[in-house]
Amino acid sequence: MARTDPTNAPLPAVQLWIASPADLLDESIARACSAVLGDEERDRATRFHFDRHRREYLATHALARTALARNHSIAPAEWRFVTNANGKPAAEPACGLHFNLSNTEDLVVCLVAHGREVGVDVEPVARAAEIARLAPHVFSSAEQAQLASLSAAEQLHRALSLWVLKEAYIKARGLGLTLPLQEFSFLFGGVEHIQLELEPALRDTPARWRFLLLDHGAHRIALMVEMAPGTPATPALELWEVRPPLEPAVKLSSSAPEWLPRS
Repeated sequence: MARTDPTNAPLPAVQLWIASPADLLDESIARACSAVLGDEERDRATRFHFDRHRREYLATHALARTALARNHSIAPAEWRFVTNANGKPAAEPACGLHFNLSNTEDLVVCLVAHGREVGVDVEPVARAAEIARLAPHVFSSAEQAQLASLSAAEQLHRALSLWVLKEAYIKARGLGLTLPLQEFSFLFGGVEHIQLELEPALRDTPARWRFLLLDHGAHRIALMVEMAPGTPATPALELWEVRPPLEPAVKLSSSAPEWLPRS
């Protein structure tokens, strides 16, 4: 890893961290992940009915602690967290690092930034058809109109992208599903490729955000990053993989898609 010594210096880039719950099929690894969690997290992990959901939870929360610890002097087991009324986690006490989590049975991710609100969502590509069927209930009228103009195969691709983008946005806002999904739109096309449009009632401005889509294996991931004062308009992005979640990180190729909308 580029920085092996803990540091309190601001992150030079937004970081996306990736791990696999499958690594926790090894019970010794699962126990090690459980050992770094807080008491409340460990208690919750024991209440999952299916082992696959327990592994997913342990991998997600161990990954978060690994990612944060690599950017601060606090050791993985020493982090403490609070959640807001809508479930968005934050470090307690605040340390300048912002993060967000998303998980599936096969892939878990953690997005970390310094001084910027962030949101991330990951979904298996296999869920595209299921999401497309929800379009009338979760997509805006403008998004639905664009969907209707596409071929059947393109509709699946677009529906998946829309879903992860919308989820990343509401998570970055920290409002969860209290934020009406049909009152904001990600519209495709033109010079900027994808444009965020918001209804005035949402009390936000599109200029506040940059976002991108990327595929990792059989999953699509959306990243949403706040353009906080004094931060670059086009943030650098680092991709890190940790296999298993507490092991040394490996930096992946930096050829990530361009942040949108384009400047």
